[in-house]
Amino acid sequence: MSADKSSSWSYAEDLPAEDEVMLRARERSFELGVSAISPGVGAVLTVLAAASKAQTAVEIGTGAGVSGVCLLRGLGPQAVLTTIDVDVEHLRAAREAFTESGSPANRTRTISGRAGDVLPRLTDGAYDLVFIDADKPGLPGYVEQAIRLLKRSGLLIINDALDKDKVANPAGREATTVVLRQVGRAIRDDDRLASAMLPTGDGLLVAVKK
Repeated sequence: MSADKSSSWSYAEDLPAEDEVMLRARERSFELGVSAISPGVGAVLTVLAAASKAQTAVEIGTGAGVSGVCLLRGLGPQAVLTTIDVDVEHLRAAREAFTESGSPANRTRTISGRAGDVLPRLTDGAYDLVFIDADKPGLPGYVEQAIRLLKRSGLLIINDALDKDKVANPAGREATTVVLRQVGRAIRDDDRLASAMLPTGDGLLVAVKK
């Protein structure tokens, strides 16, 4: 990345202004040892959720609720976010963030469990948006489940898709990097999807189900 591009990236990441709700959610993330999405990613999530006019959304990897709050702020007032995490402490922190954001309890459904076990129980073609920010070894399975869950024109968003710029480096052979590179290519070549890679944060891979 050139110096100019690096400066532009930093500027874009720092441009969103976050309120006290988001700052407290980030504090909880830090306390729990959770890596929260960047402000730039959060802003993009809100915009994509709003632009998609999604009424039903699934989040794989709740964290402490930072990304969930961003999604809820873009989703319509009747939309419901289903968020999945294996750690009950994460879910507790997320529920606190959702409450502080002013989101009614009936707009969120928190599910404790492994995504690989929970996702197959969700209804085919019932969701407008799926956001994945979870363990990378499970990503290929999560993506396939997400495609099943999405309605036509539904939106798939994958966080950390560039793995700290390692995906773009052919010499990068770490297991996580290899998985992300394979997933990116598989989504690009999938006739069911139209996709794009955004350099926001550590990379957002975005796809629409045809």
